[in-house]
Formats: sequence, structure tokens, C-alpha cells
Amino acid sequence: MEHKIPAVKMRDITKTFGQVVANDKVWLDIYRGEILALLGENGSGKTTLMNMLSGIYFPDSGTITIDGRDVVIRSPKDAFDLGIGMIHQHFKLVDVLSAAENIILGLKEEGGFDIQAATKRIREICDTYGFEVDPDQKIYNMSVSQKQTVEIVKVLYRGADILILDEPTAVLTPQETDRLFAILRNMRDAGKAIVIITHKMHEVEELSDRVAILRQGQFVGDMLTSTTNAQEMTNLMVGHPVELNIERPEPVDPKPRIEVKGLTVRDMDGVLKLQDVSFTARSGEILGIAGISGSGQKELLEAIAGLQTVEAGSIQYIEDDGSGEELIGKDPLSIAELGVSLSFVPEDRLGMGLVGNMDLAENMMLRSFRRGRSPFTDRKSPRKLAEQVVRELEVSTPGIGTPVRRLSGGNVQKVLVGREISSAPTVLLTAYAVRGLDINSSYTIYDLINRQKERGVAVIYVGEDLDVLLQLADRILVLCGGKVSGIVDGRGAKKREVGMLMTRLGGGNADE
Repeated sequence: MEHKIPAVKMRDITKTFGQVVANDKVWLDIYRGEILALLGENGSGKTTLMNMLSGIYFPDSGTITIDGRDVVIRSPKDAFDLGIGMIHQHFKLVDVLSAAENIILGLKEEGGFDIQAATKRIREICDTYGFEVDPDQKIYNMSVSQKQTVEIVKVLYRGADILILDEPTAVLTPQETDRLFAILRNMRDAGKAIVIITHKMHEVEELSDRVAILRQGQFVGDMLTSTTNAQEMTNLMVGHPVELNIERPEPVDPKPRIEVKGLTVRDMDGVLKLQDVSFTARSGEILGIAGISGSGQKELLEAIAGLQTVEAGSIQYIEDDGSGEELIGKDPLSIAELGVSLSFVPEDRLGMGLVGNMDLAENMMLRSFRRGRSPFTDRKSPRKLAEQVVRELEVSTPGIGTPVRRLSGGNVQKVLVGREISSAPTVLLTAYAVRGLDINSSYTIYDLINRQKERGVAVIYVGEDLDVLLQLADRILVLCGGKVSGIVDGRGAKKREVGMLMTRLGGGNADE
């Protein structure tokens, strides 16, 4: 690969937020015709660095050079004018507008808007790179992957030839990921410079040409992907060797703990979310739940926890002696008292699970005051719990008195998950426990979940990363459009087979 002038040179880029140094004199080169994977643990400064390139933040010091000339990027508009476009984890689309309307929104075209001309150009972009977009389709009718495609087409339409994608595969199925990768390769081959921020090592190995690694806000090195491997990259990210295999202890004496029969749930608008779902979750076992985003995972966990109105079916909590207790109709508090703990890491971590202005210990208290005593009598155990979670999960925080909103997203999440896991449940319902977490933290959490399993907890684990589900779960229940399209044994299942069940392609028992 003949290296000419880098498309982007970042030199000595420093950015601080209060006491926290997010980027510390970072150097980074980005070349055209190459896919660069940007790696690092949570809070290592990857997104901050890319936000400075795309005009969302402004560096405290350092220089950015585009195609050999120094530039100042003060706003996303400046970035666009330089051909830089960033696709964020959270899409910024207007639901009621069509794809084409979203793509030209906010652009000043000569002679007003010509939606016909825009549609024609959008189709040309799609043909060039292999996108599948219907310019007239409304955003609210689109799947996550279609929305993401619209975001990418939007930045290309605006002339971007340096593209940054922040964890683009977090919510895609294996099939959608393959399609995205094919498009990214087409864009690379057309001479665009592409940066992808991701935590998934197998994706880095499969897709990128070069890898750059940040650790605690500093640049620790870059190398050609072909000359490295997942283990070496992880060690560089973390700073010491890390064990990279998920144990899967054999379940010890599993007994039925939650028995779901014929569960049917509709949402507020009467849309079917779960249809006739039946399965058993056993103690000392991890039941993985796979499915593309919005297949009913959330409704299923909420129904078991008593937070979701159920139209039909039964959910039995089975005691050790085999006697059953119906959970439907019980309030969430009495279900929680049986030891059913719900740890749901939402897309919006702060919006749902934690209070941003409260500190760690206070957020722990939110969990433990349900134990029956008033929240003010016992301030010691939440502090102990906070200290234990910070220690075990290596939460990087100045102290447990730090307000949660000052922590990076990944550290917030460790607090959320640690809080639920340490509440000593008999049933642990956990969704997206490692969403957006770096590889090291993710493994810590898999380890915590395995420890719960060994204590005889029945774990129901909803996950996005199929590779992990296949390594962690004893059995995998696949949901597709609110129905069970299959239950497979985690120990022999193949990724493609589960992917097919997720999209109904291989589900023999899926209704056509």
C-alpha cells in the first residue's frame, strides 16, 4: 500500500472535561482507501477524539491537518465542508419524514428543494456502493439497519469522503453486519477513508486494514491488522495480558425455576409483541435469548418481572420443592421479593436505570431500599455495595461520591449491572449487560454472571453479540417477531443457524 499524504493527521490532540483528561496528546493518521479500526477500553477517549474531528467538541490543544493543510473544525458544518461525516450510535433522523427528506434536511440547495433530483442522486449513491434504500419510505417504518443506512447515505450525499462510524454493528444481526461490511469495503475501494470504533475483536480482524489503539486517553500504537491478533490488541488496550475465553461451567443439578406457557403480550397500541411464547428457565443455568432488536426480548423480561401487562398465558415461579406460584397479576415488588431481579441496560443508560446527579452509593441505594427498610436507615450497605462494585468491575471513578453523570457510558453501565447482580437474586433477568462495554469489562461481567449461575441462580440473558451468546449460554431461545423460532443447545449451536432462526430463514417451525 503506497502511503501518500494522510487524509487526516491529528497531532498532540488534548481534551479535558473538568478533572478528567479524555485525550492526552494523541497522534493519529487516517488514510484514504483504508478502513482503520479505533480500539480502546471504555473511557479511553475514542469517541471524544472522533467528536473533535467531526466538530462536536473543540480540542484544548493540538493540530488537525486534512490533506496536508492545517484546519480548524469548530462545528459539524465545518467538518462537513472538509468532507468529514460521522455516523453516531444514536441516529438523528426525523421519524415522520421519508428517507430522501431526511437526507436533504438542512441543506441549502440552489433554487429550493428538488426532491426528484435528490431522489435520483440518492439512487445513484445506493447503486454505487450497494445500499438498499427506498427514498420514499418513512423512517418510522424502518428497521434499525435501514435507519443506519439512511444515516450513511446522508453523509455521502453531503460529499463526505472521510467517514467515522461509532459502534455501527451494536444493534445489527449477523446478516445485516455482513451487508454493512460489504458496503464499507466498496467505499474503501472507491478511495474513501473510513474509521470504525468497535469493541468486537472478530469484526476488527475481519474488516479493518489497520488498527489504532488508545489507552486511558493516550495513543499506544497502530499496526496493520494482518500482523496482529485479538489477544495482542486486547493486551495493548488494557495494558496487561487478559484471559479471552468465556468459561461455561456445566450446570449443577438444574431444576425448573421459571416456567412460561403461552405468553402473549400486546403494547399500548394493541400491537402483538409476544405471541404464544413457552419455555422453562432452570436454576444454575444460563438461558440466552437471541433475536434482532425489537423481537419481544424487552417485553418478555418485563412480563416476568411484573412490569408488563399480559394478555394470555402463565408465568410460574417454581420453588425448590416443585410447588409453583403464578407471577402474572403480582406487583413488581412482591415478584422482586421472591428474588427475581431485572437488570435491563437500556439504550439510554442514564434515562432509565440511574440518577445522573446522585453519586454511586446513592444509586446503589435506589436498589436496596426495596428491601423493606426505609431508605434512610441503612446508608452503610449501599456504600459497601458501591465499593464492591467499583472494585470488582474496575469502575474508573475518582471515588464513590462522584455523580454518575460524570462517568463514561461504559462505567455507568458497570454500576447498573453490578448493582443488579449483587442483589443476590434467585432469578437474574439481564438484557444487554455489556452493550457498549469494552472487551475487558465485558469479560468481568460474563464472569459475574457465571458466578451467579454457579450459585444456582436461573439466569436469563438477552444479548446482542451472538458470538458471546454461543460461548456463554447453556441453551439459546431464539425470538423472531415475538414468536419462538427455536431453542438450541449453546454447546453445539452454529452462528449461522441461530442467525437464520433470528430472521426466520431456517425456522422450520416458524409460520410462513
